[in-house]
Amino acid sequence: MHSATHSVLLIILIFRRTSGDSVNQTEGPMTVSEGALLTLNCTYQTASLVPYLFWYVQHLNKAPKLLLKGLTADKKEEHEGFQATLVKSDSSFHLQKQAVQASDSAVYYCALS
Repeated sequence: MHSATHSVLLIILIFRRTSGDSVNQTEGPMTVSEGALLTLNCTYQTASLVPYLFWYVQHLNKAPKLLLKGLTADKKEEHEGFQATLVKSDSSFHLQKQAVQASDSAVYYCALS
């Protein structure tokens, strides 16, 4: 059994496209207490009328894998306790998890297509 006082280290990086579109997300390492709410911000700029947003997760010594994709505006996407909603009105796709666990320690990337 894990104590709620254990910390979870999440390392966050910026991922940018080179075609004039851009993504900005929470930067640098952050520590979140186990069981606490996790929010990783992701905003984007694009000329596209139909942006597709993605969250990837990369655990230590593993390849990145797709966590969530936002293809439809204002639709909540959920997977493995994580959730995100593509909000076109404020160009955001913020990632949340209600109760983060030690196994969630990873690098998280927000990407735009």
